[in-house]
Amino acid sequence: MLHVGFDLSRTRLDVHAMDQIGTSVAVTTAAPDAGGLASLAYRLGEFGQPITAVIESMNGARFIHDQLELRGWTVEIPDAVKVKGFAPLACKTDKIDAWVLAELSRRDLVPALWLPSPGVRANRERARWRLHLVRHRTALKNRIHATLLAFGHPCPVSDLFGAAGRRLLEGLGLPEPWAGDVTAALRLIDILDGEIDDCEAALRREGADHRYVPTLMTAPGIGWVLGYTIAAEIGDIDRFPTPKKLVGYTGLCPSVDQSGGHDWRGSLAKNGPKYLRWALIEAATHAARHPVYRDRYQRTRIRLGRQRGPSIARVDIARKLTEAIWHMLTANKPFAPAGATNTALAA
Repeated sequence: MLHVGFDLSRTRLDVHAMDQIGTSVAVTTAAPDAGGLASLAYRLGEFGQPITAVIESMNGARFIHDQLELRGWTVEIPDAVKVKGFAPLACKTDKIDAWVLAELSRRDLVPALWLPSPGVRANRERARWRLHLVRHRTALKNRIHATLLAFGHPCPVSDLFGAAGRRLLEGLGLPEPWAGDVTAALRLIDILDGEIDDCEAALRREGADHRYVPTLMTAPGIGWVLGYTIAAEIGDIDRFPTPKKLVGYTGLCPSVDQSGGHDWRGSLAKNGPKYLRWALIEAATHAARHPVYRDRYQRTRIRLGRQRGPSIARVDIARKLTEAIWHMLTANKPFAPAGATNTALAA
């Protein structure tokens, strides 16, 4: 068995390969592209042994991981926070990092990250692309509203971009170049509307076959789009042994600084995927009106006041909803099943 450590930089890949007893058999570099990886795989393949590799966690690591696994290697990406303390800081170089990773592989001490499968990555891309388009559409709409306010035209209709709103915009007579900007923004909004509709149709088709989405949609505040986004970002619920682990993964827990017998709770940790955190906060906004969470939301909002209460109360509901999601998906049961009166899901 060969154990290979990689340290990736912008222009090269530092490589350190050792055998099972720790003897270095190759210390080299390679180009971090398809050709360079193919050449490296050929050179190390001449040893005629199975290869286990560890690559530093950074942008581009996934490409190298996929390319080498296609060639029969076993490749892991470690948790950078847990690995960075192993190398001596006084002489830390890319070559030493590669050696450390190879040694961790040889000793079977790699704190490996969970890597989503290509199918899970495709699901995430569908949901994230829709959110990307929605944000662009929202930015365009906000720009039009700001233009109207700048010229003393408050919006008298509930939907500025519906039929009545479009007629209002046509008759305003804004000066140039603002009139042309509004016209161009409306054209872009129409294009984005069509693209977003296509994305949502795809999410409905894919979500109908996803084993998590129907269960997630039984929870308050979760519809097709949010259910698909949450399912895609979670990936495999079995990688979270407890609901606390899932909540921690979402980044919805406050950061805590402790000293002696005191602790200070700050803003959200925000580790984990930001899209999952957004989807849970969005679901919590709607779930706060559900009988299960309404009283808890109101108590928290009133206790913390008008300035901080609503946002912190939403985060609190999002954490409770995340715990409920863990129970639902691990037990494969809907939210608050019929006959339940005082379950942990609704506590």
